[in-house]
Amino acid sequence: MRLKDAKKIRNFKFFFKNSCYMSKISTKIMDSFEINKIIAAVLLTALIVIGIGKFADILFHVEKPKVSAYKIEGLDAASNEGVTKKSEEVIVEKVDIKVLLAKGDLSHGEKVFKKCSACHQIAAGGKNMIGPNLWSVIGRTAGSVSDYKYSKSMVAYGKKWTFEEMNSYLIKPQAYIKGTKMAFAGLRKEKDRASVILYMNSKGDNPKPLP
Repeated sequence: MRLKDAKKIRNFKFFFKNSCYMSKISTKIMDSFEINKIIAAVLLTALIVIGIGKFADILFHVEKPKVSAYKIEGLDAASNEGVTKKSEEVIVEKVDIKVLLAKGDLSHGEKVFKKCSACHQIAAGGKNMIGPNLWSVIGRTAGSVSDYKYSKSMVAYGKKWTFEEMNSYLIKPQAYIKGTKMAFAGLRKEKDRASVILYMNSKGDNPKPLP
């Protein structure tokens, strides 16, 4: 073999090796680009999904009511278990009923009773409404009107509506008799309670003598 031919062969081998090496490098670079493109596509898809979710939450957001519009019997008993002993002590705190009733006024009691008239009648032979007819309620046993469906807790309570009992009940009915259907918030002012008790006592077949 001539020297000139040998030199050509060496040059060919050199260029061939370099070409193979560069081809491998190019392949690795292309693979890296492809992987980066796939990762970028996945991240972009995730961001789009999250963005759509947030937008939908804002677009279709509905405010939940703070207070249920309907009173479901049975749930109140469970919720009222959380009432603290301190609040119970305030509700059952004994008062001088004679002193309390002295603060009342019949005409004022009639005005206060208008808060009750949406649910109660107070008339001889009157009909039961959302609540029972309150004619002769003072001195009557709780839960005793035969044609009215009371809550189980009211029937079980079974005490007479004395002046003292009615006063304690009217402060906050749902706390005093847990599970009662009566959703009335109560009367905080002593004059209001005294006046409406006097008014209810006057509306009966045999009004009770005042203490």
